[in-house]
Amino acid sequence: MNLRHSLLAVIVAVLWGINFVAIDLGLHPAGHDVPPLLFVAFRFLLVVFPCILFIRKPDVGWKAIVGVGLFMSAGQFGLLYLGMALGMPAGLASLVLQAQVLFTILLASRILGERPSRRQMVGVVLGIAGLGVVALGRSAVAPVLPLMIVLAAALSWAVGNVVARHSKATSGLGLVVWSGAVVPVPLAALSLVVDGPQAVIGTIVDLQPATILSAVYTAVFASLIGYGIWNRLLTLYPSSDVVPFTLLVPVVGMTAAWLVLGEVPTPAEILGGLVLLLGVATAVLGVSRKPPVVGSALRAKALR
Repeated sequence: MNLRHSLLAVIVAVLWGINFVAIDLGLHPAGHDVPPLLFVAFRFLLVVFPCILFIRKPDVGWKAIVGVGLFMSAGQFGLLYLGMALGMPAGLASLVLQAQVLFTILLASRILGERPSRRQMVGVVLGIAGLGVVALGRSAVAPVLPLMIVLAAALSWAVGNVVARHSKATSGLGLVVWSGAVVPVPLAALSLVVDGPQAVIGTIVDLQPATILSAVYTAVFASLIGYGIWNRLLTLYPSSDVVPFTLLVPVVGMTAAWLVLGEVPTPAEILGGLVLLLGVATAVLGVSRKPPVVGSALRAKALR
């Protein structure tokens, strides 16, 4: 990757790392607790409108659009916000969510027939061991349920990755926007059932500035700008050049959570996190490099 594109990838990692602090601030504005599922619905309402009026539907079937919307958007963020609402620290959430890389490797092997290399399997084993250490450290100081919910969010993201990869959509931003349309109505309805009409209506009537700013940040900067740049880079370079930049996300997330929220992880969480990141790095760094799809198509055309 050239310097300009490398800097763009770093910017995306920073936007995504700060995203966890923005979510926490939006979920817990002064004196209020926002229903997490309603908050996700609000976020994706901002992702979809008005963008869907100007961005063409991606060249994939509705099954793929709904699948990405359910797993990568509704499932991932619904569970992530729920876990954080129940007490999962923002910095630790940014770390644990990186388990999606390991889950994606395993699911792609089973569903897409993408056989993982020996190096990738070593990374998966290291990552699972790191998660185990984090879980033990977390259970010693707080309930482990929020951690399990965020792990479920990582698994949902991984399923969404496999669905998106199988769809082979050429417009990454179009897929983000159109699949996001799946989210607002079901999660708002689920929030009405889980939290009750009084809590939902009360939150909407008394919407706090911190929640509005958080939703704008997560929708515009994390989803539209972040994924827009990210998907563009994936069309220009092999995934092995781009994906390792996600290792910066928990570094930024935990640093931002420490500076803004005063979160200090326990020694066990730090140790487990380092082992988890080592596993992710082992799985994604140094993998065999394949030419970008765009470049391969151009070369094939030139040879005709």
